[in-house]
Amino acid sequence: MSPVDPQTPAAGLPSRAARAGYVIPAAIVRPALRGLVRQVWEGTENLPETGAILAVNHISELDPLSVAHMVYNQGLLPTFLAKAELWKVPVLKQVLEATRMIPVERTRDGGRSLDAAREAVATGRAIIVYPEGTVTRDPDGWPMAAQSGAVRLALQTGAPLIPVGQWGIQELLPYGGRAPRPFPRKTARIRIGAPVDLDDLCGAPMTASGLRAGTERMMDAITAIVADLRGEPAPAGRWDPRTGRREPGA
Repeated sequence: MSPVDPQTPAAGLPSRAARAGYVIPAAIVRPALRGLVRQVWEGTENLPETGAILAVNHISELDPLSVAHMVYNQGLLPTFLAKAELWKVPVLKQVLEATRMIPVERTRDGGRSLDAAREAVATGRAIIVYPEGTVTRDPDGWPMAAQSGAVRLALQTGAPLIPVGQWGIQELLPYGGRAPRPFPRKTARIRIGAPVDLDDLCGAPMTASGLRAGTERMMDAITAIVADLRGEPAPAGRWDPRTGRREPGA
């Protein structure tokens, strides 16, 4: 039997070098979040051990750190598809590069971000996608109309598409440049759902109608989780930022 190089990961598992880039950010972020909010994580048994796509509702500019903390604590490496403009911010650029986040050029990406995401899934990372593309503009904070990238990536890779809902951290840092509100201490809840069923779409030609159907299932699952976390029913339809109103089947 050939010796195993300890620096070479088994198929589908992140390398030791990949994990090393998270050590310093994790040492800063984890204690800071623990001090700022009570964190409640539910459904973590729905996370696979390697190679997953997490589709998450976006409610605060702070929630990527909260979601990444949850994922990292489950032994996975959180990898975001993030807008390329963030790589222009000093210090943040170094963190993004060290943790191998994936830049997205919104106007001229040409599929490069999806190619990079496929490679990341193949090496066992957890790809975190905000299907809405930005912090929700719904006046009441509900998930908005979504883009189909997460479903496309799941169909292309065969990785499970995991719906994730969160609520509470927006009370610490509301969207829109408002000041943080650390007191009283807030509770940030994250719940991981069962994988979205895309079996009927797998192996079939990828069409716009199929991607829309898969995206609707994904957003229905996320919205149902958020409704449970909020303890109230979701409104009919979803907010469409293009029209500035809730649209049926958006």
